[in-house]
Amino acid sequence: MTLSDVVYVCLGLGALGAAVLPRVVSRRPLSLPMVFLAAGVLIELLPVGVPAVDPVRDRLWVEHTTEVCVIVSLMGAGLAIDRPFAWRRWSTTWRLLGITMPLTVAVVALLAWGLLDWPPAAALLLGAVLAPTDPVLAGEVRVGEPLGTERDEDEVRFALTSEAGLNDGLAFPFVYAALALAAAAGTGWSADWIGSWALTDLLGRCAVGLAVGGGVGWLLGWMFFRVRASALRLSEHMEGFVALGATFVSYGIAEVLHGYGFLAVFVTACVIRAAERSHGYHKVLHEFTEQIERLLTAVLLFLLGGYLVAGALSALTLTGAVLGVLVLLVVRPLTGWLAQARTTMGKKERAVVALFGIRGIGSLFYLSYALGQDSFAGLERELWAVVALTVVISVVLHGVMATPAIGYLDRRRDEAELGGGS
Repeated sequence: MTLSDVVYVCLGLGALGAAVLPRVVSRRPLSLPMVFLAAGVLIELLPVGVPAVDPVRDRLWVEHTTEVCVIVSLMGAGLAIDRPFAWRRWSTTWRLLGITMPLTVAVVALLAWGLLDWPPAAALLLGAVLAPTDPVLAGEVRVGEPLGTERDEDEVRFALTSEAGLNDGLAFPFVYAALALAAAAGTGWSADWIGSWALTDLLGRCAVGLAVGGGVGWLLGWMFFRVRASALRLSEHMEGFVALGATFVSYGIAEVLHGYGFLAVFVTACVIRAAERSHGYHKVLHEFTEQIERLLTAVLLFLLGGYLVAGALSALTLTGAVLGVLVLLVVRPLTGWLAQARTTMGKKERAVVALFGIRGIGSLFYLSYALGQDSFAGLERELWAVVALTVVISVVLHGVMATPAIGYLDRRRDEAELGGGS
């Protein structure tokens, strides 16, 4: 038996598991990411010689694999949202983006600077990496498929899905701020970078991402549903792989134009969704992206499990572990709750939105990307240890809690409707 034989077996079992497990673990305090994470740990412990991926050594591979996983997930999330875009109807989303996200960046950066004694640039990078919530691992708490029931897109599911779809792109300005701060520290402290960062990385790149996303989404929506030539009206052919084409075109154009591709992909999906909101082709596109996302998630969580056994946490300190726990159990719940002050949601719904700030594949991408630009004072291993631990805790904690929490809210809603009907 050769190593390649073992890899083929793992790939085959992983693909079959990605197809079967979602139905097996549904309605249980368990999630698909938890299963594949555990499988990665188990395989690495067995004497079969499967090599573990080291994100420092194999940084480029990790960066691009996580990148593809995130953009595919963003397309799926945008296509799934039934709610039309409107400032007031998306008000919870804006609160989470405008209050929770920057506060999380600032608080985590301060904790890393104070507890871990890291340089300000590395501390800011950790805040930027751990601030965005994840559209990949949030399957249990995100909206259902397009044209689903009203329950599939209640305020909690909508808030968590739309937040994850947008804040994965909006984390980039904070990552660039950390890179600029690291460069400034290397040449002598200066605040000269702030102006160019605000103009280019904060405003300019966001504007390009939004413009590309809107433009590509409008053009593809017209092509899918309204173009006169039937050969080009792709909605009549019901081919799901077109979703990948839309994803890569939007992402690629935005990146070529120095915009934020993550932001562009999610906006593209939302605009395509709005082009013909009731058409069944959206289900076809969404189902295809969900299948690809599941496969990529299975691979990445399997590899993360192997990395844990191979020494991911060897550079972790006690204070680093405490910080990771604080992010999930204190920082996110408090900032998430604060953002929802004076909203119409009930306290229990607000608590679920505040607690379920899932960290995952997006954090792994941002860290691998940033470490490709700067070593951050040689703290690569320490950064990976804290981020990996935080992601693992999030996978387990939120995976166990998601089904009971959402099920409880659904039952309360049903009881309220029955009570109101009687």
